[in-house]
Amino acid sequence: QLQLVESGGGLVQPGGSLRLSCAASGFSVQLYGIGWFRQAPGKEREGVICISGSDGTPYYADSVKGRFNISRDVAKNTVYLQMNSLKPEDTAVYYCASDRIALRQCPLWQYEYDYWGQGTQVTVSS
Repeated sequence: QLQLVESGGGLVQPGGSLRLSCAASGFSVQLYGIGWFRQAPGKEREGVICISGSDGTPYYADSVKGRFNISRDVAKNTVYLQMNSLKPEDTAVYYCASDRIALRQCPLWQYEYDYWGQGTQVTVSS
């Protein structure tokens, strides 16, 4: 059964850090890229960062370059989102999702992803 489970969200002060985890089962993160998306209240879901299944190359949205990083542990079949220098505008529900096509450069467009986790809330506030 293919499944994605996020964890690690919470409340953090501006300038702080959080690490989100996306544990995958039923497929290998070494084959399929994983993307992180977020959705704030009243806004559309946006792509934040992804890691390609083919070679682990990351791709970033401009809004998070220099602040967010993505990595994967193939042995644990888990992808991590490290968020640093958090801003109030980073507040959103964060979702991980699996690329619908294996072994390619990961896209940051949500419609190219077919399986989604349940989401985890990240709130940046003082």
